[in-house]
Amino acid sequence: MKSIHFLPVILTMTAAACTRAPENAKPAANAAPKAEPAAKPEAADKMKETPPAPTPPDAIPAPPDVAAPPADAAKTKSGLASKVLQPGTGKEHPEASDKVTVHYTGWTTDGKMFDASVSHGGPATFPLDRVIPGWTEGVQLMVTGEKRRFWIPEELAYKGRPGAPQGMLVFDVELISIEKGPKPIPAPPDVAAPPKDAQKTTSGLASKVLKKGKGKVKPKATNLVEVHYTGWTTDGKMFDSSVVRGSPAQFPLDRVIPGWTEGVQLMVEGEQRRLWIPEELAYKGRPGAPQGMLVFDVELIKILQ
Repeated sequence: MKSIHFLPVILTMTAAACTRAPENAKPAANAAPKAEPAAKPEAADKMKETPPAPTPPDAIPAPPDVAAPPADAAKTKSGLASKVLQPGTGKEHPEASDKVTVHYTGWTTDGKMFDASVSHGGPATFPLDRVIPGWTEGVQLMVTGEKRRFWIPEELAYKGRPGAPQGMLVFDVELISIEKGPKPIPAPPDVAAPPKDAQKTTSGLASKVLKKGKGKVKPKATNLVEVHYTGWTTDGKMFDSSVVRGSPAQFPLDRVIPGWTEGVQLMVEGEQRRLWIPEELAYKGRPGAPQGMLVFDVELIKILQ
C-alpha cells in the first residue's frame, strides 16, 4: 500500500488500537496495524498518529476556490461540501467497508499544499473506513473515473490535532478503483444497553455468557490471550472485528482498556461472552477513539501464557 502521509488516514480503530504502546514507542505506520484488540486510551495515538510532514518535490497550485466552497458546491448534512470536476464512468459507489485506490491533492484554505499522492510515486490505496470522516463520507459519493473537490470542515478532518493540517481542508480526489471489502457484522439487538439478565460488576462492567466454555482456568491480568472479537458502538456501528479480518488477535491482558482486562478474566477457554463496557472503562472520551459505552462479543480461544 502506498504511503498516505497526511491524506486522511487516521485508522479509526482497528485491533492495534487495542494495545497500549510503550512510552517510547514510535507511532505506527499508515498501514492497517496487526490484529490486537481493544486498548488503553494511550494506544489511540498509535492508530491515529500525527503523520510525518511530507516533502513534495513540486507544490501543485491551489484551486481558486480553495478558501471556501462555491455557491454551486453540493453540501451534506454533516457540513461536507463537494463539487464534481470530472464525471466518472463507473456505476457503483464504494461503501465504507471497501478499499479504494485514489489520486489526491490536499491544501489548507490559505492555498498551501500539504500532501499529494503524486509526491509518493503513485496512487494511494486504503480502506475507506480507516480515514478521516470527511473522506469516508465523501468518497462514497463518487464512482470510478470521477474527479471531485472536497471542502472538509475541521470537525470532519483532524479536529485541531497538533501536528496535523489545521482548519478546513480542501482535497481534489480521483477515484481510480474500488475493491469490495468484507461486510460489517450486524450489531446484536441488545447493543444499546445491557439487558436485565446481564451480569454486572462493581466497576460498572456488564456481561452475558453467549456460549459456555470447556476450560477450567480463567486468565490473569498478566496472561497473554488469543481471542476473536467484534466491537460496536451503542448506535450499532461496528468499529473493529478480528472475525471480519479472518484472524484471531493475541495480546497481553494487562495492555488493553480496563473493561477488557476485567471482562476477559471472567472467561474460560472456549467461552463466548458479550461485554458492555462503560466509557470510563474504555477510551474515556479520547479524541479519535470509539466514543461512549462499547459493546464487544468476545471468544476466548486460548490462554497462551
